[in-house]
Amino acid sequence: MNIPQTSFPRVVIIGGGFAGLAVARGLEGKELQVVLLDKHNYHTFQPLLYQVATGGLEPDSIAFPLRKRFNNIENFFFRLAEVTGIDSEEKEIETSIGNLHYDYLVIATGSTTNFFGSTNIKKYTMEMKSIPQSLNIRSLILENFEEALLTSDLEERKKLMNFVIVGGGPTGVELAGALAEMKKGILPKDYPDLDIRLMKINLIQGADCLLKGMSPKASEKAEDFLIKLGVDVWKDLRVFDYDGDMVKTDGTDNFRAATVIWAAGVKGAAIEGLESECVVERAERYKVDEFSRVQHHDTIFAIGDVACMKSEKYPYGHPMMAQPAIQQGQLLAKNILAELRGKPMKPFAYNDKGSMATVGRNKAVVDLNKWKFQGVFAWFVWMFVHLFSLIGFRNKAVVFLNWVYNYIRFDRETRLIIRPYKKRNKYSFEEQES
Repeated sequence: MNIPQTSFPRVVIIGGGFAGLAVARGLEGKELQVVLLDKHNYHTFQPLLYQVATGGLEPDSIAFPLRKRFNNIENFFFRLAEVTGIDSEEKEIETSIGNLHYDYLVIATGSTTNFFGSTNIKKYTMEMKSIPQSLNIRSLILENFEEALLTSDLEERKKLMNFVIVGGGPTGVELAGALAEMKKGILPKDYPDLDIRLMKINLIQGADCLLKGMSPKASEKAEDFLIKLGVDVWKDLRVFDYDGDMVKTDGTDNFRAATVIWAAGVKGAAIEGLESECVVERAERYKVDEFSRVQHHDTIFAIGDVACMKSEKYPYGHPMMAQPAIQQGQLLAKNILAELRGKPMKPFAYNDKGSMATVGRNKAVVDLNKWKFQGVFAWFVWMFVHLFSLIGFRNKAVVFLNWVYNYIRFDRETRLIIRPYKKRNKYSFEEQES
């Protein structure tokens, strides 16, 4: 890896997401050697991935180079690598570019899509956890409409114009709203020789309400917004199979669709090497104490989505969202420094600042500790919070200008098939990149 030897303690951070960046920032300029590893050379602002998938933003406006963030920081090193294993006995990690010794290890690998053991669903549905996956969705959406123009088979055209989103959390709700706005104001102009009324947007939720972690009022209002936008909302319905052609559910309703986007669950992106008792079964999250230490390991920490810190208030661990990850990372940096100075660590206490979701133009729901509101004001609050949270002035400026332009013109300029993604038939996918 060409990491220089040092007399300082070495802190290795795996993952450049919200949690990993928060730790790295807190350790800047200290008497430590900090090594950050990630399989991408950029940080992704995941809450806006759905806008990349629906042509509202270009991917570089929600990504920021990790090296640029830590320019001119002494004793900081970034390496582009995938971590494949952890040897806790030797205090060493195994990566795609070699092994590296650590004094403190911080696992901040985030989460990955949970398909709940279904091979077919994993094979044929679309994920939206990364920028490349969002670009695949964007390409497939547009390619389906191009194919719908060419077919004379009405049933095939309906299938190509039928979109199924599985999962009624923030990701599913926001994506469904964005697709509905495309149907309303953009696609009729792009495809005047297609009957856009054939386009169907189905949002399937296994629970009895949308946005289950938010207030009942937010859930009801979000559903009302979606229905008014023309989205078909299905609750108490579970998808158990999809073969690339037919979505099969546990009810009487099945859906023939060319595009199924899976937003129904996530699990921690755990790394091989630690004992199985350190990981929560099925959730794939590391069991950690109130100081974020992995069970049975004093120098290995896990934070963010990959960590399960159980408490009376959070018996299944904290929500897999940005705020818990950031707060855990900020405190962990202080705790590592405290331990090096021989001082006691502070236990983590999550400050829940609230949650929010946008459903479309002038439509959002916001739950804060003391106030809960919906509609236009909530939409402006949602925009301000997300804009402020982006890393880098350029990204803030580009996203803001895109939003202003899209709002005034009711348009989404980035309807581009840059990375063609082809589903040849229900038995195989073929992805072409250029």
